[in-house]
Amino acid sequence: MEKNKIIPIFPLDLVLFPNQELPLRIFEPRYKQMIDDCMLTEKEFGVCLVDSTKTVSGWQVSHDIGTIAKIIDCKDIDSTSGHLMINTKGHQKFRIIRLIPPNLSKPVNYDPYTQEGKEKIDDLNQESEPSGKMYLQAEVQLIDDIEQSITITDWNTLIQFWKKKISRMAIPNVISSQQLDLLLEQYYLKTDTPTLEYVYSLCALGASSPYDLQPLLESATRTQLIDRALKILSYSD
Repeated sequence: MEKNKIIPIFPLDLVLFPNQELPLRIFEPRYKQMIDDCMLTEKEFGVCLVDSTKTVSGWQVSHDIGTIAKIIDCKDIDSTSGHLMINTKGHQKFRIIRLIPPNLSKPVNYDPYTQEGKEKIDDLNQESEPSGKMYLQAEVQLIDDIEQSITITDWNTLIQFWKKKISRMAIPNVISSQQLDLLLEQYYLKTDTPTLEYVYSLCALGASSPYDLQPLLESATRTQLIDRALKILSYSD
């Protein structure tokens, strides 16, 4: 196990799993600063699901367990907007040990989608400590992933739960098993050698919200993973 490290944290309304690809459009000044810093160092940052019950200096923070995102490439979208397009891939899970707040508090009525909002953040950053960062950081502890192999019996059980859930959600429309098999093929989920990534993808296809998926990311054993996956894929009225 590696020692603790300090990384930027990007709270998002999604769960990133290891080995999953994640394209992102970056437009907020604080996250453009984050990506610039990442490109000069290890080209990585932490992606965590937003926790709506927590804030730091007015900014929303995240759940404690997330995934390292490695930057594959980064490019300007155009010369006028200043937006960046990055492609990333999930690497290793981590647990947040200590949050490091940004160097500025969230302005009242801040709107990151407006030019006024961007200018307000830039101005506040100019007035703040020069060595500070606009984005959230954290000291994290890396977590070893659980065993990759998934038995074909467990996988087939998950598939049947998923099919039942999708079929019941579609009522009064009728979806045949053949149609569901085609959907699985479309998402490259037809396999005789399932791994963790297949379970993650199937659950993402059957989850009602990203918050359903967070317990899956936090699973510490294969048994716990399968139990939580079955819960996600179970249908309840």
